[in-house]
Amino acid sequence: MIGGYEWPTTTSEARAIQDRLRDQVVRRDELIQVRRVAGLDVGFPEGGTETRAAVAVLSFPDLQLMESSLARRRTVFPYVPGLLSFREAPALLEALAGLSEPPHLLLCDGQGYAHPRRFGLACHLGVLTGLPSIGVAKSRLIGEHGPLGPEKGDWMPLWHQGEIIGALVRTRRNVQPLYVSVGHKISLETAVRYVLACTTRFRLPETTRWAHRLASLE
Repeated sequence: MIGGYEWPTTTSEARAIQDRLRDQVVRRDELIQVRRVAGLDVGFPEGGTETRAAVAVLSFPDLQLMESSLARRRTVFPYVPGLLSFREAPALLEALAGLSEPPHLLLCDGQGYAHPRRFGLACHLGVLTGLPSIGVAKSRLIGEHGPLGPEKGDWMPLWHQGEIIGALVRTRRNVQPLYVSVGHKISLETAVRYVLACTTRFRLPETTRWAHRLASLE
């Protein structure tokens, strides 16, 4: 039992949990007025034996750092593609619990609905916390797409098995796009809009940049 949640010890248990919880994902807008937006990231120092989770809360829409929280714990789940939430979420939940008040929206460095079982990290954290969440990944896990325009703000659907599972989003002109997907309590179109609103002159949203900086601190 970690943070009040039961966590699996095997990959088969983990996949069963994803299959059970994915029906709880809400893919429509259920946000209150967003004034506190959080970036979440995880680092693995000490050769991967330690999980270091960071949450950076920024004001919205002006994107100024308001609060941050760090959590460190021993890494207990192996690196398995498609099951990364079981490796990262325990420490992230602990970091979220260290905030003075919950954020209104989570931007997770990882996949959400754009996942083989439609239940990536952003979905997992959203369902467990009840908070609206977005998956903002730097690379594609699954899915197909056509050519994307070169300008900031250009985006197009990401498809898998006849279903739209996310979007490619150009956050900087002629720079590799991000892969955005629903986490929980938000629609894809709204998720894309918030990711672009949190991005300034860099490829990554300011939320992710702050969280990554904190998770990487020695």
